[in-house]
Amino acid sequence: MAGLHLIKLSVGTDDVADLARWQAGPGRGHDGRPRHVTRMWPKREDELLDGGSIFWAIKGVVLCRQRVLALEEVRGADGIPRCAIVLDPELVRVTPMPRRPFQGWRYLPHDEAPRDLGQWDAAEEELPPKLSMALAEFGVVWGPAPKQG
Repeated sequence: MAGLHLIKLSVGTDDVADLARWQAGPGRGHDGRPRHVTRMWPKREDELLDGGSIFWAIKGVVLCRQRVLALEEVRGADGIPRCAIVLDPELVRVTPMPRRPFQGWRYLPHDEAPRDLGQWDAAEEELPPKLSMALAEFGVVWGPAPKQG
């Protein structure tokens, strides 16, 4: 199990389905895998690539994660090198966790990461992020049963 993850705000995304749609279109790389391009290169690359994930905060609530597969250098039209975080296309729902706004990404130690609820399914009905968070605060979790292991 990874000891280090990233957490990132998914700005402009309404829900997990919206994130999935973006990643299937403009957020997809030349090999078909989703990517997130950022200005900074993670200094703790080895730890992150040892099974780490990026946890997505949507409208102030962490709702899902994706495994980080690789980091690639890319250059924009301005010629400035950036880091493309190559992601596993599988979105894994997690226990909703509130997250205040911040810029960029942050490291997230494994022991502080929300637990998995199971693979996200486009056919599932989604609750608004704030309602998911409120239900989680009461101990009610929307989604499939947590994976054992």
